[in-house]
Amino acid sequence: MSPSFNASSLARAAAIMAFGIASASPALAQSQLQTQMTPQMRSEARAVMQACRGDYDRLCDNVTPGGGRILACLQSHAGQLSSSCAQALPRAQALRDGAVSAGVAPK
Repeated sequence: MSPSFNASSLARAAAIMAFGIASASPALAQSQLQTQMTPQMRSEARAVMQACRGDYDRLCDNVTPGGGRILACLQSHAGQLSSSCAQALPRAQALRDGAVSAGVAPK
């Protein structure tokens, strides 16, 4: 079953997708991200998830969030992505790379 996206779950899903927080409860992941993410990073993560929401629902809704799995799934379907999602993925990767460098996400 596909998750229901409201404003807060969309923001959390965007952050989880972009940063790949692994092995953490949703509340812990959200708490960690809120203390580590700047407002600009949150805004960019939301924009990535909004651009990729339809592709996620269509191609990756069975993927468990965390550890960069959603981003990897979307990247593995590069030829099937909408143009808006394909254009947003490099930024998602850059956000995730920044989170890994900051120690907020696993390598």
